[in-house]
Amino acid sequence: MMKTRAFALAGLAALLLAAAPANVVSAQNVLAAPGRPADMVALDAGRMPAAVLAQSLIRPGARVMDVMAGQGYYSELLARHVGRKGAVFAVEPVNYMEDPKTVAAWTALRKRQPNVTLIVGAPGEAEMPEGLDAAFFHLTYHDLYWQSEKFKYPRTDVDAYNARLFKALKPGGVVIIIDHHGVVGMDSRAQADKTHRIDEAVVKADMARAGFRFAGSVPILEVAGDDPTKLVFDPAFRGKTNRFYYRFVKP
Repeated sequence: MMKTRAFALAGLAALLLAAAPANVVSAQNVLAAPGRPADMVALDAGRMPAAVLAQSLIRPGARVMDVMAGQGYYSELLARHVGRKGAVFAVEPVNYMEDPKTVAAWTALRKRQPNVTLIVGAPGEAEMPEGLDAAFFHLTYHDLYWQSEKFKYPRTDVDAYNARLFKALKPGGVVIIIDHHGVVGMDSRAQADKTHRIDEAVVKADMARAGFRFAGSVPILEVAGDDPTKLVFDPAFRGKTNRFYYRFVKP
């Protein structure tokens, strides 16, 4: 039985690798499509979105939730990636939408990509769409452990949130979590507050408790020279942190 499982996993890995070049070409076409703001395009070199999307297991026509989407960097790319038959639900905390620049960015983005729906609210409080094929956390999973009165961001019950997420995803649905490597063993809430990082082992444990199966790590965003004790917004490290890229699947 174990040998059969090992051969099956090896076969799956081979199929994914064989499909990668075509997926990369498709993702590069997504990036090349006209209309993306220059400040978003400027982030591509450090974020490597073509490779990220190519390895995401997210297919055309998928319904995807982009959790804490910022000004929509990945929401727009995901919307193009899934195509007109797909949909992206971008979750945005209330305080983000108090910034006129962010409001303007979303107004323009939704004109370019009508298959994007904006949901305003902190992850633990916002509506969670049903029948999702994927959930996408780009440098935001640690925020499930963050809270701030100043920024009107409430405390999240992480296990309750992940239970909702598990229920919202279809069988076979995928969760993509990309985040900054943090200090191993450090309290997750203290670390989120101090540096906006997270211990990768916490992510794996959270997902396992919720019922998700680990579906591989993609090492394309791992870099040398990062200091996991430093704030990710420190000018010396911003945009250059060591990041893990994990995939989880709902059985």
